[in-house]
Amino acid sequence: MKVLIVDDEKPARDELRLLLVAHTELTIVGEAASVDTAREAISRLRPHIIFLDINLRGHSGFDVLEELEPPHPQVFFCTAYDEHAVRAFEVNALDYLMKPVHPERLALAVGKLLRLQAADTDASIRTDNALNAESRVFVRDGDKCWFVQVQEIHLIEADGNYSRLYFGQHQATLYRSLSSLEERLPSNLFLRANRGQIINVAGIVGLVPWFSQTLKATLRTGEEIELIRRASLAFRETMGL
Repeated sequence: MKVLIVDDEKPARDELRLLLVAHTELTIVGEAASVDTAREAISRLRPHIIFLDINLRGHSGFDVLEELEPPHPQVFFCTAYDEHAVRAFEVNALDYLMKPVHPERLALAVGKLLRLQAADTDASIRTDNALNAESRVFVRDGDKCWFVQVQEIHLIEADGNYSRLYFGQHQATLYRSLSSLEERLPSNLFLRANRGQIINVAGIVGLVPWFSQTLKATLRTGEEIELIRRASLAFRETMGL
């Protein structure tokens, strides 16, 4: 995985570069000392990970992240100040490292990154290609594993930054956002019912009018799901209601 180090102090960059030598999974592809050079380096090098300082010569490390085009890199903030931690996690930083960075603390942060990468590969719906109803996907949650046919999934719910998949009598956590799953699921079978839920329309056994031209759906499994207005209109158009 490609790493970019962003810090306006060369000794700090050198120290982090030295600490990262122990982590052979990571390859440092560049350094930057300012907001402008960091943005240019991100655009040119497309790093997977950024180690980012908060204070950058009168600017903020948060400025680096503004208006970045996807795919967005994972971000580790490295700073001598702890008052920015809340904001760091609001922009989905993977970790917040205090200077001076200790090898043990860095190892924990890198371990978190590697677990996330492994989860994307091994513990979630494979999303390299678009899925159809007959696609079989490998799902893993802890020590439990399943091969699940996509059409057997009846509900997916947001679970923080991750998602919770429901199929048959089982459920599993997927280390992907609801939006990333929605992009790969067949649109003729799955509907984004609301901000936090995707439903399999084949599993709907009842509908009742709800508030402001919305609908409430009852699934075969008994769950009652409120469809926001946009989803209600889309369902009516798709199903010819």
